[in-house]
Amino acid sequence: MPTPTALLDPATYLARFEAAAPRAGFRLERFGEIADYPLLAASRRTPGPRPRIYLSAGIHGDEPAPPFALLAALEQGVFDARAVWIMCPLLNPLGFTRRTRENAEGVDLNRDYRAFRTAEIQAHARWLRAQPNFDLAICVHEDWESNGFYLYELNATGTPGFAREIVDAVAACCPIDPATVIDGRPISAPGIIRPDGDPFERDLWPEAFYLRAHHTQLSYTFETPSSFPLDQRVNALVTAIRTAIDQLLGAPADTRPAAD
Repeated sequence: MPTPTALLDPATYLARFEAAAPRAGFRLERFGEIADYPLLAASRRTPGPRPRIYLSAGIHGDEPAPPFALLAALEQGVFDARAVWIMCPLLNPLGFTRRTRENAEGVDLNRDYRAFRTAEIQAHARWLRAQPNFDLAICVHEDWESNGFYLYELNATGTPGFAREIVDAVAACCPIDPATVIDGRPISAPGIIRPDGDPFERDLWPEAFYLRAHHTQLSYTFETPSSFPLDQRVNALVTAIRTAIDQLLGAPADTRPAAD
């Protein structure tokens, strides 16, 4: 687990992820490269019908907790044989070298999923188009303005999601943002935002909108407060990930390490 003051070095992180993924039964794939850094995907496909779950992190270079959370969940055995797992752990490596939200050209990658101006998102979208649709998509983030954990739910399944269960689980290890308006949007319940309106009316699409439009009917975006200790943020995100997965799959993970 990183120390509370740790920063994410992309080369070190990617080397650690590339070592951990095969031990957990994952196959690695490079779908692009940015200034000698790979754009990395990992997948674990257990034979037989399984729900398909997608996770992503590292799209903003000033948000180290999300990539560390995916790595922690991987090393803890969260991604077990109950599902098909597809993940992208570090979408903006150059942002982390610069410690900026944006990429090296100053573009917020999480607003480029409609125009596809950047090499990173062009490569990511091209790779996504080759993937099956997902039963659940999770985008992992943090927010320097927030005072606690919160989430976005995009749910077109016609059945209730599990945002409340996620927030309740995270509350045991991290405060929930108490605001009634978060990031300019009114909450649906404490710590829960359910955006309304037609995403096709917006010019700047985040990854979650692109996933909702083309790849899934159910997605969550998790946000932790950047001002909190890094270990606490990572723990909150892993808790949120575990809870979402368990709610979808209906049973807790077997956290024993996968066989080599």
